[in-house]
Amino acid sequence: MAGWLGFEWRVALRFLREGRMQSVLIIVGVAAGVAVIAYVTALIDGLQANTVAKTLGTQAHVALRAPDDVVTPSWPRDAATHTLSERQARAQRLRPVANWQALVPLLERRAEVRTVSPMVSGSGLALRGEASQSIALMGVELARYDRMVDLRRKLVDGAARLEPGDAIVGTELARDLGLRVGDRFSVNTGRVTDSMRVTGLIDLGIKDLNRRTVIVPLRSAQSLLELPGGATVLELQVTDVWQAERLAAELRQALPYKVESWQETNAQLVSALRAQSISTAVIRGVVAAVVVLGIASVLVVSVVQKQREIGILRAMGATRGQILRVFLLQGAVVGALGSVLGVLLAMLLVWLFTTLAVGPDGQPMFVIHLPPGTAAYTALLATVCGVLAALAPARRAARMDPAQAIRL
Repeated sequence: MAGWLGFEWRVALRFLREGRMQSVLIIVGVAAGVAVIAYVTALIDGLQANTVAKTLGTQAHVALRAPDDVVTPSWPRDAATHTLSERQARAQRLRPVANWQALVPLLERRAEVRTVSPMVSGSGLALRGEASQSIALMGVELARYDRMVDLRRKLVDGAARLEPGDAIVGTELARDLGLRVGDRFSVNTGRVTDSMRVTGLIDLGIKDLNRRTVIVPLRSAQSLLELPGGATVLELQVTDVWQAERLAAELRQALPYKVESWQETNAQLVSALRAQSISTAVIRGVVAAVVVLGIASVLVVSVVQKQREIGILRAMGATRGQILRVFLLQGAVVGALGSVLGVLLAMLLVWLFTTLAVGPDGQPMFVIHLPPGTAAYTALLATVCGVLAALAPARRAARMDPAQAIRL
């Protein structure tokens, strides 16, 4: 390749050196465009990953529940009328998932399922002295639930221990009731009241959840909510969060249960993420178009300025194809050099963001990084844009008549 492109390389680099100021400016422009594309992509990807991680830090990727209760009234058939039926929603009550003990190992055998956690959840009141607070009661198997939400990392005090009569409570709820590790309080669910001992305080990252959450052993919740041996929901964690909706659809078809993915539960969030991704794609497209136009405009000027040189080269035997390749190589060189500088600049911007954008606790607001794949893709895109931008000026230069070009 070096042999048959040696002439084109020498001429292309010479043209770039002779128009040094133009070359530097357009390379800087390409670098700025590449940096914007790479940095914005890394920033949005980091923001979305952080948002999804916080959203899913306290909830399942897929939740399987008993089907909703419905009322189906019917009217007697007679000769003059048709039979009518209508399904009407009714007030829902706590209902266990049928045969959940047998269902758990079946779900865990699926390759895309990381873990399954049975839960009994319901509402109640936390009481201590004259203070009371409405709560969301969750009965779990600690080992499974810890694998689901990484419970131990969210503890701010105490230990992740759930023996009969133990409870882990949210930090805000503990503050409202004046609870500390080792204190006792009562949980009332309507007809059942039981005394619980605080073994740990947990910070779920959302103040409202911290004010309502009480986590107890599965058997304790079954007793409090009068669901002996039952589980109201099976929570699934999958290996790829974006495959949760597909898994939910498959389970919905195969099992007689109500199955929801986190995308369905957080439909507004998913819509916002999609809109954000579209906006990012538009920004990348606009910046890429500006880069293409910038390279094309500089090379058009270069063709006009180098008409005499092009004519002399043609008169000395250079073919149209060689002249075409000279300008295509200029575009490729500008795109490649701009890409390298742009990726380095993007890495600097990522480092500055991670270092300077910190929260009140001094920790980064969220972590972003520039994956090698994104950097390589952006650099390749800029190089290809450089070649495409050079195509029209290169064809114009290749079509020049040598005699007319020399006379100009």
